[in-house]
Amino acid sequence: MEVRWLGRQDYQAVWDLQRDLAARRLAGTVPDTLLLLEHPPTITLGRRARPAHLLVDPEALRRQGVCVIASDRGGDVTYHGPGQLVGYPIFHLGEPPHTPDLRRYVRCLEEVLIRALGAFEVSAGRFGKHTGVWVGCDTTHPEKIAAIGVRVSRWVTLHGFALNVQPDLSHFRWIVPCGIADYGVTSLSRVLGRAVAVAEVIPAVVRGFVEVFGVEARGVWPDGGGNDGTASGGADVHGARVHADRPGSGAEPAQDPGDRV
Repeated sequence: MEVRWLGRQDYQAVWDLQRDLAARRLAGTVPDTLLLLEHPPTITLGRRARPAHLLVDPEALRRQGVCVIASDRGGDVTYHGPGQLVGYPIFHLGEPPHTPDLRRYVRCLEEVLIRALGAFEVSAGRFGKHTGVWVGCDTTHPEKIAAIGVRVSRWVTLHGFALNVQPDLSHFRWIVPCGIADYGVTSLSRVLGRAVAVAEVIPAVVRGFVEVFGVEARGVWPDGGGNDGTASGGADVHGARVHADRPGSGAEPAQDPGDRV
């Protein structure tokens, strides 16, 4: 798995990059790739988005410099912005070590983020029927800390996850996040009660992909201490190949993704 840290990038530019990489991954000219980045303030409307879940006039948002864009990912309305770690895995689920099962893939993404948050001693998990990662699941006020919305075409994945590290949570008032009105959203910084930089979280997320997907990570990304970390195998945890039991193994039927979410 090639890891690419892109810094802060416009949504459309990275969407175009995803599609290019997906075509090349299908052709076998590039390996599985994980894009990690932040977006400037952006609201995306998934294929199941309801107009009523955008609570502010789109033109008013655009005048404030907020991008509003219809996306081909699954799900409803989502916010992206600085302080949020966004990950776009471009994986070929039809090739080892993956399994051509969309639901299993989503559960694996959740597990990656659950483990990454666990590295900060934050207890996170799944909540009911709602996709994504939550904290406070055993309380009367669970809150979403990470959203997931994907697209799979010919078993190659696009889009991915958004982990709230330290975003401006007031921006979520512009929308009904993921179409879920009954529960709120939170961030790692809010849960810990301290400032957390996106760069601090990246090594734990990369390690989660290594452990959950059973891959080897190579590339350059922040090491959490303000430097760039590299991975090419060996003892370094970034590059260590880990064979782990993956969530949902054998428990969920494969799905024919076609051009679907």
